[in-house]
Amino acid sequence: MNTPRRAASPFSAAVRTALTVLAAMLAGAAGAVAYVSLRIARQAVTPGPRVADVAVHGFDTGAQTITLSRTPDTVLPGRYGLFTGGSEHYLKLGAVLAEDGRRVRRKLLTEVDSSTQIGPYAAFSGWYYERAEELHLPFTTEFIGAPVGPCPAWFFPADDESADTWVVAVHGRGTTRAEVLRAVPVLHAEGLPVVCVSYRNDGEAPRSKSGRYGLGATEWRDVDAAIAWALRRGARRIVLMGWSMGGAIALQVALNSAHHEAIAGVMLESPVVDWRLVLGFHAREMRVPSPFSRLAMGALGQEWSSRMIRHGDPISLDDLDIVARADELAHPVLLLHSDDDGFVPSDASHRLADARPDLVTMETFHTARHTKLWNFDESRWNGAIRDWLRGNGLSARG
Repeated sequence: MNTPRRAASPFSAAVRTALTVLAAMLAGAAGAVAYVSLRIARQAVTPGPRVADVAVHGFDTGAQTITLSRTPDTVLPGRYGLFTGGSEHYLKLGAVLAEDGRRVRRKLLTEVDSSTQIGPYAAFSGWYYERAEELHLPFTTEFIGAPVGPCPAWFFPADDESADTWVVAVHGRGTTRAEVLRAVPVLHAEGLPVVCVSYRNDGEAPRSKSGRYGLGATEWRDVDAAIAWALRRGARRIVLMGWSMGGAIALQVALNSAHHEAIAGVMLESPVVDWRLVLGFHAREMRVPSPFSRLAMGALGQEWSSRMIRHGDPISLDDLDIVARADELAHPVLLLHSDDDGFVPSDASHRLADARPDLVTMETFHTARHTKLWNFDESRWNGAIRDWLRGNGLSARG
């Protein structure tokens, strides 16, 4: 006998429909979370153009002044640079002459006339020097054989050709070796040859296969090649110096280099000491919910997602966390960081200084912003470097 089939209740049908809709919604939400997280991670490792985020309100060719929108950077005292006209023109800026709640007027140190293309937006910079020739010191352009190919570098020799303690200077994310030129005069005055290096994907050195940053996990090999180059040319001791992501790179060199014994010290300006702290900070600045930022950081370290994000191997943020690896440090370190950095929080620098007081000297600024410590107080910045070099027996002057 055939048993009659029981008719589905309206309630069970409604439940199935609700579950189907819920499953679709969850799948959609999961997809959205994954998409946003991958975009955050990809942004962190993708080289990008200089951001013109400062409005130019006008300039006076007679008085040689320029008026900019007021930002925490544009009101800083000191000497700075300004990329304008689609980053084709670089202007040097001097003192703040006037300011109000919306605008700031600064002295122009680069002469302009009515034909100069300025605005309507520009990028405020701490570089100051744009070309090696501006230092009026002897230098040569070199090409260092790195794993990605020949990387251009500027070499500033010491007056004493027998000087055997050399500095290898490493620029930060989204910039070029021009960023490090500010350090050359004080290092030259201390009798040290200086190599201003480039590295993969910085716009000057060759592009890697992925074309994306490794946040220090890959770039350090190009800087290590510069150390080998210096050692072949007479260097016996190497001092690494890095700005921002260049600091992360320098620290990876110090921990991983085959030339470990030749490294005598590390100097860091506004450095990335822990990428999780930096990425989390920027996620909060963009009002990205913390689950997204945590997933983005996790995605950088996964094989499948790393191929989607940067077309390369995973990046271990554990390896790039130097606070956690503080016990592995073996060289004296000078940290220069401003507590109002605004781009790379100084927290990790303070934690590293607390973790290794036997090796780490920290010079804390409070209103100098990111990688603009030299610009803000050149005398103090130079003095901190000079004192640290001499205190660690790394200067030729004492």
